[in-house]
Amino acid sequence: MAKSPEDVSSDVSARDGVGEPTREYPALPPSAEPPSAEPAPPPAGPEQPASRISGFARLLIFTFFVFALMVAACLGLRAVNVLPGFDNPFSDQTTDRSQPVLLQSMRDLSRYVAADGTFQVIVDLQENKENIPDFLVNRRTLFVGSGTVEQYVEFGSLSDKALQIDNDKNTVTITLPPPQQGTANLDLQKSYVVAEERGLLNRFGDAFKSDPGKQQQVYALAQQRITEAARASGLDERAKQNTESMLESLFTRLGYSTVTVTFGSP
Repeated sequence: MAKSPEDVSSDVSARDGVGEPTREYPALPPSAEPPSAEPAPPPAGPEQPASRISGFARLLIFTFFVFALMVAACLGLRAVNVLPGFDNPFSDQTTDRSQPVLLQSMRDLSRYVAADGTFQVIVDLQENKENIPDFLVNRRTLFVGSGTVEQYVEFGSLSDKALQIDNDKNTVTITLPPPQQGTANLDLQKSYVVAEERGLLNRFGDAFKSDPGKQQQVYALAQQRITEAARASGLDERAKQNTESMLESLFTRLGYSTVTVTFGSP
């Protein structure tokens, strides 16, 4: 019996397994939709973060520009003395609480300062303890001292015979005591401490108490060295020459032709 075309098509479909669902993948329900090849676009949400960041950056740039413009305007007005100056609120302040000066003594001087000399000495003073390492107990000070020493002639102790005048010969003879040397006077503006070394125990002790006598000891040693150096410098001979020149000029202007100046023995 011959089959109709519909029956032939149905047989072919049954043989090829098209019309029947497979065992591995069950058939989709009629209401299910086939999956789409492209994903659905995300739902519309609030404004993106990039736009917020860009808006904040613009606000920050505008604020900085306004601040820089204000600073420049203030500096310009201050440069032309339109705005008053402002002091530093954290500047250093020095308060002088010194007491009034007390006059201790006053004396009359009759000396003639004939010469002076300026000397400089380097004092290297070290104090340590025997049998103790220097890093524990040690104090070493390197000090540069600058001082001036005066050489003078004392006129207050002259006797009546010190001045001999011969009006006939128009001569003058003056006998003076030898020049004397004063104590060295340190110039604190030119004197300074170069270096100072202290042991651990010395540093620990200085943290609780100070000893101004140590600094005074360095000053006294510098004065002593300068005074000794002035004695060997020939400053006394220079003082004699200057004193003779001063007296000769003085009495020559008074009309005396010969002026003789002698110095006593020291």
